[in-house]
Amino acid sequence: MISFRPVVDQDLPLLADWLARPHWREWWGDPETELGYIRDMVEGRDTTQPFLFQIDGTDRGYIQVWYIKDQLGTEWVKEYPWLMLLPEDAVGVDLSLANGEELSKGIGTEALRAFVRKLRQDGYDQIIIDPDPANLRAVRAYRKAGFREIVDLLGRTDDSLLMEHVNTEGVS
Repeated sequence: MISFRPVVDQDLPLLADWLARPHWREWWGDPETELGYIRDMVEGRDTTQPFLFQIDGTDRGYIQVWYIKDQLGTEWVKEYPWLMLLPEDAVGVDLSLANGEELSKGIGTEALRAFVRKLRQDGYDQIIIDPDPANLRAVRAYRKAGFREIVDLLGRTDDSLLMEHVNTEGVS
């Protein structure tokens, strides 16, 4: 069973360890900088909501939801101008597995599916994810979780591949 629990201060040493792992370093920024961003989230200086995802009660990875409207007018728009091309009521998600040996086993896909269900239950209709297009493993996992490239934005987002979740619930 997959569950999500909000990150708290006591989780920061665990996340520091994860951020230093090779499979995180490949796609995330400097571990200390990234941990500072997460600390800002936990302490309320950033509206992004960080979670640890658990499988059967064991921490297996990190997932966060961020709000497009809250990123507009921030320094993030300078680095990611494509934010201005998205609807203000959209939310974005990011995730990473704790352990590199668990990559390509469907864990991230299942965690993402469960998180998307949670976001839909919370009333969010447009859910995006923005992997580096060179991260083919992540792109494949996101496609399996129901995300598709936003065709209108292809070639307009530099080192991010904008993908949107396609809601197929109730469709046979």
